[in-house]
Amino acid sequence: MISQRRLEDPGKRKRLELRLRTTLAGKKVLIVYAHQEPRSFNASLKRVAVDELSQQGCTVTVSDLYAMDFEPRATRKDITGALSNPEFFSYGVEAYEACKKRSLTSDIIDEQKKVQEADLVILQFPLYWFSVPAILKGWMDRVLCQGFAFDIPGFYDSGFLKDKLALLSLTTGSTAEMYTKTGVSGDFRYFLWPLQHGTLHFCGFKVLAPQISFAPEIASEEERKGMVASWAERLKTIWNEEPIPCTPDWYFGQ
Repeated sequence: MISQRRLEDPGKRKRLELRLRTTLAGKKVLIVYAHQEPRSFNASLKRVAVDELSQQGCTVTVSDLYAMDFEPRATRKDITGALSNPEFFSYGVEAYEACKKRSLTSDIIDEQKKVQEADLVILQFPLYWFSVPAILKGWMDRVLCQGFAFDIPGFYDSGFLKDKLALLSLTTGSTAEMYTKTGVSGDFRYFLWPLQHGTLHFCGFKVLAPQISFAPEIASEEERKGMVASWAERLKTIWNEEPIPCTPDWYFGQ
């Protein structure tokens, strides 16, 4: 009973909350948000993340890709200086050389700076064809280039972003039952492999378990509120979470 009274003591609770905010005051979070509609369910998830993390004392930055009119195409326009081989254009080679020379376009450099400063990167998006929307795929292609996010050698556990956390928060069109091993779409972990392992972990990120909101468009209002509340509740202790094991067994062996 004594310990319970202590836990319920308002003064102690406020002191604990203040101590937590002080601890997290230096944390920086980048939310890369990919949805066209400001009133969408994805927008609600983005807003609650901004609110909760800000209340913790974190500095939260949002890259709203559609609002920014972010260019998703990886072209030679991304290189502002002279090409290393003007006779035959290879985007990967030229972006790598431009990254080393700081001659990538300003929109790429701006996003890379946000990633570099972040302790946690959250990708918020609706699932398109078991993957990300094209605008977010373009962000990955252009921003997470060789020389910035990885090198060879210098990938997976040695990736340049190895001191950072990453998390996918996504919505689906199909129900949770459809994303099981016996479901028509297969286990949801299957489609996470190229995103979490082949992209995020390849760049060194320590990947937290995904936040998947299944089929919000056909859910009831009460169920949607529950999904948002669940996300907000999880964020309260997000910094205490351990990354998932980045091995094939996590995706295919269970």
